[in-house]
Amino acid sequence: MARNPDGTDRDTRPVDPVDVAAAHLQRERREPPRVGVVLGSGLGAWATRLQQAESVPYGSIPHMPTPTVAGHSGKLWLGNLGTTRVACLEGRVHAYEGHAVERVVFGVRLLTALGCRSVLLTNAAGGIRADLTPGTLMLITDHLNLSGRNPLVGWSPDGHATFVDLTRAYDAELAASARAVASELGQTLAEGVYAGLLGPSYETPAEIRMLRTLGADAVGMSTVLEAIALRERAVRVGAISCITNVAAGLSPATLNHEEVQQTAAAARERFTALLDAWVQRAAALG
Repeated sequence: MARNPDGTDRDTRPVDPVDVAAAHLQRERREPPRVGVVLGSGLGAWATRLQQAESVPYGSIPHMPTPTVAGHSGKLWLGNLGTTRVACLEGRVHAYEGHAVERVVFGVRLLTALGCRSVLLTNAAGGIRADLTPGTLMLITDHLNLSGRNPLVGWSPDGHATFVDLTRAYDAELAASARAVASELGQTLAEGVYAGLLGPSYETPAEIRMLRTLGADAVGMSTVLEAIALRERAVRVGAISCITNVAAGLSPATLNHEEVQQTAAAARERFTALLDAWVQRAAALG
């Protein structure tokens, strides 16, 4: 511990950039959000449903990385959904954009620093299991982290290795509430294991066969690193994939990002209704 000129101790520990960003946002905002939402490719329109909302461009938030991928506008929304205070990331950054892993999870760590105790992650994914056709909504029950990255490597608040139990990476109560909401809305909500790969190239047919053998039901290029970072902070995690295409080799169609966005847009009404109710249930869990 270093000394100040007056002889008192000076804290020389490095300042966490996430805390700097949170302090910047909290300066004129007194009510903390209770639920965080991350909107994936083509799903960003949900953010406009928040009431008394303000949107803050990522570029105006200290240290916050900005997405470069179509379908990820790069805005943090703060507002209300009914009586629930919500913080919503409209878009995320990905490791395949060239970001270091701590940048990839910066947004979700910011949500926790702002006060969120539950975070609902969404993404667009390719369907591997036969019944996961485009437009299907799939509750993520577990994941395979095949990205070659982990946000806990070399990072912890106290400088020591962080060992986080991921046996229940996706919260059972949040999952139960998603099932209940889908049933009440008359929607079919599939369930499955999500494989997170680095990207940005889509998988080969051989890789899809491998993923199926490993137990993956859907595949994408996000979410798993965020879930790990959130569990390190003891935050409840729920996640839903919008299946936007059939994975490589399972259809004669050519894979492209435009199809991902179009299919997500077509599922918007069902997705919006489900997420509206799920956010309210998440808030009730505390």
